[in-house]
Amino acid sequence: MADNNNGEEEDENNKIKSNRKELGLSCMLNTEVGALLAVIRRSPESNYHHHHHHPDDACDPTIIQSLKSLRALLFNPNQPWRSVDPSLYLSPFLDVIQSDDIPSVATAVTLQSILKILRLGIFDAKTPGAKDVINSAVTAITGCRLEKTNPITEDAVMMRILQVLTAIMRHEASILLTDNSVCTVVNTCFQVVQQSAGRGDLLQRNARHTMHELIQMIYSRLPDIEVKDWENSESDTEDNNLDSRYGIRSAVDIFHFLCSLLNVVDIMETDGLTFQIADENTQVFALYLINSAIELSGDSIGKHPKLLRMIQDDLFHHLIHYGASSSPLVLSMISSTVLNIYHFLRGSIRLQLESFFSFVLFRVAGPASPLQLQEVAVEGVISFCRQPSFIIEVYVNYDCDPTFRNVFEEMGKLLCKYAFPTGGLLTSIQVQAFEGLSVIFHYIADNIDKEDDPSPSGPYPVEISGYRPFWEEKTKKDNDANNDNWVDYVRVRKVQKRKILIAGSHFNRDDKKGLEYLKYSQLISDPPDPKAYAVFFRYTPKLDKTMIGDYLGDPEEFHMRVLKEFTDTFEFSGMVLDTGLRTYLETFRLPGESQKIQRILEAFSERFYDQQSSEIFASKDSVMILCYSIIMLNTDQHNPQVKKKMTEEDFIRNNRSINGGSDLPREYLSELFHSISGNAISLSDQPGKIIEMSPNRWIQLINRAKIIQPFIMCDFDRRLGRDMFACIAGPAVATVAAVFEQSDDEEMLHECIEALFSIARIAQYGLEDILDELLCSFCKFTTLLNPYASADETLYAFSHDMKPKMAILAVFTIANTFKDSIRGGWRTIIECLLKLKRLKLLPQSIIVETENSPSDTPVEKPSQDSKFGNKRHSSGIMARFLNFMSMESVEEALNLGMGEFEQNMTVIQQCRIGSIFTTSSTLPEDSLLNLGRCIIFAAAGKGQKFSTPVEEEETVGFCWELIGSIAVANTHRFSSFWPYYNDYLLEVAQFPLFSPIPFAEKAIVSLMKTCLKILALDKMEGAEELIFKSINLMWRMEKEILETCCEFLLQSASTIVTEHPQKLQTQLGWMSVLHLLSATGRHPETYDQGVEALITLMSDKTHITKTNYSHCIDCAFAFVALRNSRVEKNIKIMDLLAESASLLVEWYRTGYSDPGSCSSVASNASLSSSVEDTRNQNPISLFQRLGESLKKTSLARREEVRNHAVISLQRSFLLAEELLFTPTNCINSFYNIIFAMVDDLHEKMLQYSRRENAERETRSMEGTLKVSMEVLTEVYLHFLRPISESPNFRTFWLGLLRRMDTCMKAELGVSGDSNVPEIVPNLLRRIVTSMKEKGILSHAGEDDLWDTTFYQIQWIAPALTDELFSEGLKTFL
Repeated sequence: MADNNNGEEEDENNKIKSNRKELGLSCMLNTEVGALLAVIRRSPESNYHHHHHHPDDACDPTIIQSLKSLRALLFNPNQPWRSVDPSLYLSPFLDVIQSDDIPSVATAVTLQSILKILRLGIFDAKTPGAKDVINSAVTAITGCRLEKTNPITEDAVMMRILQVLTAIMRHEASILLTDNSVCTVVNTCFQVVQQSAGRGDLLQRNARHTMHELIQMIYSRLPDIEVKDWENSESDTEDNNLDSRYGIRSAVDIFHFLCSLLNVVDIMETDGLTFQIADENTQVFALYLINSAIELSGDSIGKHPKLLRMIQDDLFHHLIHYGASSSPLVLSMISSTVLNIYHFLRGSIRLQLESFFSFVLFRVAGPASPLQLQEVAVEGVISFCRQPSFIIEVYVNYDCDPTFRNVFEEMGKLLCKYAFPTGGLLTSIQVQAFEGLSVIFHYIADNIDKEDDPSPSGPYPVEISGYRPFWEEKTKKDNDANNDNWVDYVRVRKVQKRKILIAGSHFNRDDKKGLEYLKYSQLISDPPDPKAYAVFFRYTPKLDKTMIGDYLGDPEEFHMRVLKEFTDTFEFSGMVLDTGLRTYLETFRLPGESQKIQRILEAFSERFYDQQSSEIFASKDSVMILCYSIIMLNTDQHNPQVKKKMTEEDFIRNNRSINGGSDLPREYLSELFHSISGNAISLSDQPGKIIEMSPNRWIQLINRAKIIQPFIMCDFDRRLGRDMFACIAGPAVATVAAVFEQSDDEEMLHECIEALFSIARIAQYGLEDILDELLCSFCKFTTLLNPYASADETLYAFSHDMKPKMAILAVFTIANTFKDSIRGGWRTIIECLLKLKRLKLLPQSIIVETENSPSDTPVEKPSQDSKFGNKRHSSGIMARFLNFMSMESVEEALNLGMGEFEQNMTVIQQCRIGSIFTTSSTLPEDSLLNLGRCIIFAAAGKGQKFSTPVEEEETVGFCWELIGSIAVANTHRFSSFWPYYNDYLLEVAQFPLFSPIPFAEKAIVSLMKTCLKILALDKMEGAEELIFKSINLMWRMEKEILETCCEFLLQSASTIVTEHPQKLQTQLGWMSVLHLLSATGRHPETYDQGVEALITLMSDKTHITKTNYSHCIDCAFAFVALRNSRVEKNIKIMDLLAESASLLVEWYRTGYSDPGSCSSVASNASLSSSVEDTRNQNPISLFQRLGESLKKTSLARREEVRNHAVISLQRSFLLAEELLFTPTNCINSFYNIIFAMVDDLHEKMLQYSRRENAERETRSMEGTLKVSMEVLTEVYLHFLRPISESPNFRTFWLGLLRRMDTCMKAELGVSGDSNVPEIVPNLLRRIVTSMKEKGILSHAGEDDLWDTTFYQIQWIAPALTDELFSEGLKTFL
């Protein structure tokens, strides 16, 4: 029950509220009626002295009666006011407004009452009669009679009218307005705008504001309006259903009206001359309204064909026409309008947008325009560039299409031109243009360098791989399945366009060469397609029009086919004949030969006739005849040599009966006559003539717009981004450098640095030459490369200016971040670095990381920042850069008391120069080679000027430190890049003024350090032979360096031999190390360390291999042969040499095959070299090497050394018994070693004996000879059995006896008798006895060895004959 009571109570309350509201409305209407009646009754002339006239006589009694009747009904409505027909209470008010007898005060009160009724919303769209009354209200108010109003109060009435019209359009029932009513409202509002021009400023501002509100309300509904069938018609007529609700028809009409406002002109008189100029205020107002309409309608305009065609045709034609010759304000508004259209409708304005840039922005930005207009044009270009997708889309749509001009390229070069400083302070337009350039740089950089972009970056540049019709255009939808295909297609079209322009340049010089170049560039098919030539002639800019005309008029069949295709590229729909002919003849120069003219006009006539929209011409022959007549008229009217000019009647008479026997319409011919008379057809080629957007050109544009592909909307692709930047890269780099050079403003300098980083981010994707150019440009701003400045001047300039510091920090930041993409730019970077070194501005620890912690050297692995470049990373670096180089940072440094030197060092430390080299492992090989080449050449003195030898030595040493750092950082690919470095070393040696000192000295030290580091890292594989090849090259350049660097080289070689012997694997490595060990160890201060290193190596036999064995022998002999070497060390070395024979036996046991026994013979050089190395490592050959070394040692000056060498030789023979088991090996070893040793010692003894005062040396050598004879005997007896088995044993035996005989009969001259004969008989006795015991020497048998030996013994030592040969000769038995 309680709930029911509450519900009833609530209903009762609502009913009370509703009744109260209804009563309120009745009271309001009663008040308004009463007030209006009171005003009407008050006559304008009424005063206190006239009472005899009735007040109601002053106006129409029906109006008074209707108001009174309304008053009587106000408090007795039969239904709620929202259900009452609005005409009941609005019609009396509307009648008052339309009455001729109503005073202005009454009109104003009535308008106020209507405004109040509308704002209260007494009725809505569903109220019966709402449609009629809302339209009637428009009719009444727009027809408000002001004849009897007071001029003083007229402004107030007009403002009230504007308020009521606005209220009507805002009312809920405004949707019931007809298109005609809406158009009437707008037209009335504009009339108020026009009438207020000479009145108060308040009225005009209110009228303009109301107009703007109306446009906003009308076009904000456009997205919700459905498309009507009549909109698809090309006709301007449409359905005439005026009772329908307002919609697209009113939108079209109003938009057409707004466009027409652009043509409003003022009549001006000057010096008696009358001329018309555009009304700027009206144009600006119209553009303001058009902008509002476009902004509110958005892309929905594209759904309504008629409205879209109006924008494409009427609006754009006006914008382009007035944009090229308007005030700065109008041009700015026009640019904004086009920009808005681009945002919403760019898919439908491809040709129009190109024309706007060509005929407005680019032209106004030219030098012939006033400076203010130039600034507005540049700002317009920049506004477009700021749009997110504009840059890439304009490049794809225009620059990559051979039939369009290069809009993006011209835009970029235009900004470069205006931004380039001309001296002095930067002007506002230069700053503005540079900001526009920066927008382009940053946009491309941010998009090309996206971290999550998976698109490829190559290839670059693109090449045309095959024939593809360059005039055929594919939409992006055709390639949606594969974006890469579409990007490749666009890039190839850009290359085709570039080739076409080149062909055009050739064509202007020689038409045959130009067309041949088209074939060479695969732009012409085989057999050739005439359409390709036609499109080339039609759309290639700056072609010689005379040559085109001659080619098209040629009678050859192919030329005539080209003429047909060329003419088919024109669209003559909607053109009158003279307009079509003008359009046609603008593209080439009509030849002088009549037959050529005939062929060309025939082609034109056929095309024009096929496309005519009316039935004026009966046949194409009629068109051709009239064309001839027009050309004759053109010559007659505009040739100064023709005195008697043709009249209109003459022209009409001359063209009678040419239309299939009938006359052409007189009006048509008259129109042609006046058109030709007033504006000549240009029949000559005028290269310097400025092309204007003429009506015929505009018609051609609209016709072409109907058949070409729409504007392509696309996303950014890094390949396209790189290509588009390459178009403007040269001017862009030059401009950034010039602005940085000329500007002193800190903010501007920072903008230059930001642009610099953006260009670097772009250049890393295949534009290495651009990055090199950029670095070279900015290096000169460091003041370090001035060849004419002294060191003090350079240091002063660097210390007292922020710009050099910014430049040096920028250069080295780029070198660190984008080093992968630097090629030739390394040269200037290294030059700057070396200048910093000479100025003492480099910290000592620039590459301390490499020197102190080689184990931390980076290896090849994927680098997260290998391309620098994601946007977040780059912005972080840029932020740090700007913070560090800001004025606040400088002030902070000054407050901390930092001097110039400390500030300079702080800047240099921020450059992180060392990391360029220590992290070079990620560099591409090209960059790495360029970097190394620049450093090596700089170290060799190329491009360097040294003031003192000390400076030269420090600079060269520093360069080699850098090379070493690079080598250590790139051990993983040492074998791929170091051969080129070695070639660079060979190349510098050929420099005309090359000095090996200190180059070779510093080089060999650095190379040895590098070698040690690589060994420590255990990364020697593949690098050993290469680095030692360079080391050998250095000491061969200048052998004195082995003396000047002996301590370091010995220390390095000793370290390698003692700590890393197992890591050396090549003969060149061992040869080089042991050679350095022996060469540097011959000095007294280095001898001990060198010889100990050798002894350590040879004592640990595990590191003696077939690879290094011969080099160990050579090194050992070098130490033993030293004049001042220690005897005990020599003895130790020789003992080790002798013992090393056991290693040869082990190697022999492990297996060795003679390479000479291979069944196949290698023919290539590498295999031959391998075979040679293998033979040299043959244990038997190595033993020969060992024996020869000891044999040479046996001739040493000191007897102890000689004797021990002989004994060591004996030991080595005995230890190598297994090597010498064959007769051939034994005999060869005897001949080459022992026999040779004996012969050499005997000869040396005789030499000493012939000298004066050399008895001691003679006796000493004699002693060694005696030892060698004993060794000969011992070794012979040890190997007697294999030797005797040789087929050449008899010859060998005679050789041995001959040497016994030689020693037996040695004469020492003044030194006295020799003691050698004392031991020879005993040695012979032992030998013969042993041979007899072993049956080698026997009296029995058939050989003559017994008799031969008998005679030799009898000759050498007769006393032994009977003892050894008691049997006598065989022949006596």
